[in-house]
Parts: sequence; C-alpha cells; structure tokens
Amino acid sequence: MASAASSAPPTPANLKRIVAASLIGTTIEWYDFFLYGSAAALVFNKLFFPGSDPLVGTLLSFLTYAVGFAARPLGALVFGHYGDRLGRKKLLVLSLLLMGGATFAIGLLPTHASVGTAAPVLLTLLRLVQGFALGGEWGGAVLLVSEHGDARRRGFWASWPQTGAPAGQLLATGVLSLLTAVLSDDAFTSWGWRVPFLLSGVLVLVGLWIRLSVDESPVFRQALAAAEARRAARGADAAEKLPLVAVLRHHWRDVLVAMGARMAENISYYVITAFILVYATTSADMSKQTALNAVLIASAVHFAVIPAWGALSDRVGRRPVYLFGAAGVGLWMFPFFRLVDTASFGNLVLAVTVGLVLHGAMYAPQAAFFSEMFGTRMRYSGASMGAQFASVAAGAPAPLIATALLSDYDSSTPIALYVIAAALLTLLAVGVAKETRHRDLADVDASDAAEAEAATGEAPAPAADARTAGA
Repeated sequence: MASAASSAPPTPANLKRIVAASLIGTTIEWYDFFLYGSAAALVFNKLFFPGSDPLVGTLLSFLTYAVGFAARPLGALVFGHYGDRLGRKKLLVLSLLLMGGATFAIGLLPTHASVGTAAPVLLTLLRLVQGFALGGEWGGAVLLVSEHGDARRRGFWASWPQTGAPAGQLLATGVLSLLTAVLSDDAFTSWGWRVPFLLSGVLVLVGLWIRLSVDESPVFRQALAAAEARRAARGADAAEKLPLVAVLRHHWRDVLVAMGARMAENISYYVITAFILVYATTSADMSKQTALNAVLIASAVHFAVIPAWGALSDRVGRRPVYLFGAAGVGLWMFPFFRLVDTASFGNLVLAVTVGLVLHGAMYAPQAAFFSEMFGTRMRYSGASMGAQFASVAAGAPAPLIATALLSDYDSSTPIALYVIAAALLTLLAVGVAKETRHRDLADVDASDAAEAEAATGEAPAPAADARTAGA
C-alpha cells in the first residue's frame, strides 16, 4: 500500500484558499448550467418553442437542455488533454470565461417572437458552449483540491468543489424564486427571466479574481518535472504519450467504472431537481413558486451534507458510502413520487430533501474516488472522461425521458422504475471497483513507470502502481 504521507499537506491557509477558489468557480459554473435547466422547465417552452402543446414544448425545451450534455465529453477530452499537459489552473480560468460568456449571451437573446427559428438555434449553440465548458470544469476543479489536499482527509476536502453543484442550484433557484415572487407571470416571461442570466457576468469577474490567485497543483508540477527529465534522458525528439492514449491503454476499466458510478447519481439528480419542476406543476397541480421553494430548501440541506459524506468516506472508504447512496436513491423513488402527489408543500420538501441527501452520499466521495483511479499525467483526462461521457447517457436525457414517460403513461411509476434501473447499474459498477481511499496521488502510475524504465534502463523504485495501491 502506498504511503499517504509522501505528499506533504499544504498549510491550512493555502488549502482553504484552494478550496475556496474551486468552490466559487464550480458554484458559478453550476449556477449557469442549472439556471438553464430551471428556465427550460419554466419559460423556454413558451419563449423559444411556442405553438406546441405545453408538454411537447417542455420536451423541446429539455431537448436543448440535453444538447449541453452532448458537448460535455468533447470538453472533457479537450480540457483533459491540455490540463494534463499544461496544468489545472490555466484550463479552469478558460472554462469559467466560456461558461460565463455563454450564459450572459443567453440573457441577451431575442425570442421566437422576434426572430423566428433563429432564436432556438442561437439558444442551442450557446447551450453547446455551456456544455463544452462544464465538461472541462469539473475535472480540473476537483483535481486542484485533491492534489493539494491532505491525503488523510482527501474525501472531505475534495467534496467541497462538489458542493458547488447544490450551491449553484441554490443560487439559480433562489434568484428565479425571488423573481417569480416579486414579478407577475407576464413580467417574468417578458423580461424577468433574463436577469439571472445577465447576473452571471458579475459572478464570473469574482470567480476569475479568486482563481487567478491560486497556485498550480504541486503534484502536477512534480509529475511534469519527472516527465520532462525522462524525456530529456531519452532525447529531445522523444514523443510524450498522449494522456488520452495512456488512459485508454492502462485505465479503460476505471473509465467504465466511473461511467457506471455516474448513472444513478446523475439521473436521480436531474429527476429530483429539474424534472420535479414539471411534475409538481402539472401532475400535482402546484405552483411554480412552491416547486422552486422546495428545491431551494432541499439544495441548502444538500450543500450541508456533502462535506459530511466526504468525511465519512475518509473513515470507511469511498465504496461503502457510494453504495449506500445508490441503494438509498433507488429505494426512495416510489415514496418520493407518492409524497409529491399529495400536493403538500411539506411533503414536497421532504421528498426532494431526502432524495438529495441520498444523492450526496454518491456525489461527495465521487471527486476523491475518481481522482484516485488515475495517474497524475492522465488524471484530468481520465476523471473527466469517466464523469462526462456518462452524462450523455445519464443526466442529458433524464428530464427528457422522465417527461416523455409522464406524457405517455400519465403515471410516475415508469419514472421511478427508470431511476431504480440506474441505481442497479451503479451498484454493479461500484461493487466491482476497488477501494481507492489509501492511494497516494503522487505515486507513479503504470504508464509513467514504463516510460521511466525505457529512459533509464532501470525500473523505478518499487512505489505503488496507482491503479492497485491500497486496493
């Protein structure tokens, strides 16, 4: 087993600054992404897809929502490649600029009433930019913290960037909830929906100021220096192996495990937070304000429990916490919809809150779990590929599939079975994975070891293989 002590922990002040930079950045990125999802459920069907049946308009609106997920794997590949070559920090700054710029531009878009079909086309293009940026954001943010943090508490520290998701949801839902409370439906539909998108410009400036102040990952700098030394020993013309090629050669099983682990986590989240806005306002006949307030309260609880689940994963392991969350989400789905069907605000809050608490048991250890699967010079690529390739099959179609099932069957039962099937897939993927809690991120991975041996004629010191250490 690798020694967890080989990576010296940073000073508390430095670590907190790194965590804050990652958290604020991911909060802004997720605010932008979730804001679109909430707007898709509430107003985009009327503004960009008019003339359709309300549920069909919602389906078309969610289709543009899903397009953002389709761009995330491309973002994962591009940002992962350059993040493993150039460093985490530079790419995180770029992802924030792209996401914020696209979101601000959505707030300026003309609607279908003004420019016809050009409106949904422009909306879709900007959604693609959002997805591309988010595909590169997640991996870099969690790695920056994971590679700076104390190995003994990596699960806890790496879970903080994960709280950017509920924080972004909280911020997006809170702004929308405030606007729907103080504006009439006509005013909100006419211009009020633009305000939260335009606010993104201010948030991006704050995020950039903080992100530019942090240092590059020390683990990455160490791995980069070692790779350059090996390349110098082999000759100036020696080509460095592409991170993507190294991931597919040495870690393809880990990528599949990460994809399977994401299925229940991703699908359940978007059913609980995005689709519920449709279900509560149509099937349960509740107001938009009521549904938004329920998600708002539940997101605050979600934010609070994620670090607790991350800390627990440091004590008992990543797999047990993750498995508990996947099983819990699957078991909760039927009670979830029964509670929502009562049309009681208290029951709606209970349903969404319990669902997000169980989701947090998967989402919290995910950052450390995925980071610990891959070697340093392929970690950005590997973690991002596993996370974002799954999003195309999981989070992207989840609201779309749930809405279509509701339209076809007029029942929540098929939707609950859909989430349960995803939970079973995640239980299988995480069940066959190896525990990663004791792995040292500074260890030499299999491909780096092979390069070092080729360069020096000697095998490296018998440090652990990053794929098997601590298993």
